[in-house]
Amino acid sequence: MKIAPEGVPFVIIACGGLVTLAGVAWLAGGGWWLMVPGGWTIVALWIPWFFRDPPRAGPRGDNLVIAPADGKVVSVRDVDDREFIDGSATQVSVFMNVFDVHVNRHPVSGTVRYRRYRPGTFVNAARDKASTENEQMALGIETTHGRVLVRQIAGLIARRIVTDAAVDEVVRQGARLGMIRFGSRVDTLLPTTARVSVGVGDRTRAGHTVIAEWD
Repeated sequence: MKIAPEGVPFVIIACGGLVTLAGVAWLAGGGWWLMVPGGWTIVALWIPWFFRDPPRAGPRGDNLVIAPADGKVVSVRDVDDREFIDGSATQVSVFMNVFDVHVNRHPVSGTVRYRRYRPGTFVNAARDKASTENEQMALGIETTHGRVLVRQIAGLIARRIVTDAAVDEVVRQGARLGMIRFGSRVDTLLPTTARVSVGVGDRTRAGHTVIAEWD
């Protein structure tokens, strides 16, 4: 199983902690001490699972918009975006719980024209106000069909957003965009000329699920 680079230090710490606790339990002669490394084993197994980075193949094309994140669609709504699209847009929000793959992928191919980090709060990422109040990184991509804005938004326990692409970099649909550690949300803002094909409650897979098509 491939592990995202950001997760390697956490995996090392978890495994090291497990070995240390097992050694302490052995030196203590077993008994109730064995419960300690036993509980830590769950953590040591979950951490590499959280940071997994599986390969993703699926539909591709300039007329398609692909999900940037694994998770559940929690909102599809019309917004007025003045950050990058500069006009009416449709926002599709996907919430990632701690069991979803947290590696994000580019929904479209194009050139990065905008990148902005904004500090903020850490309210539940499933709530709409997380889009405006939470810590986030916004990435604007210029495509052949128009502008697309992707927002990586920190959640209730997320404290680290990783975004790989720089301004003026050409990005490819389905390629890695970055990741958010430990529970979060990704918003995709599209011009109203794009026809959204998912609804609230639908499950998405990054780099695989089509969330919209250009008319």
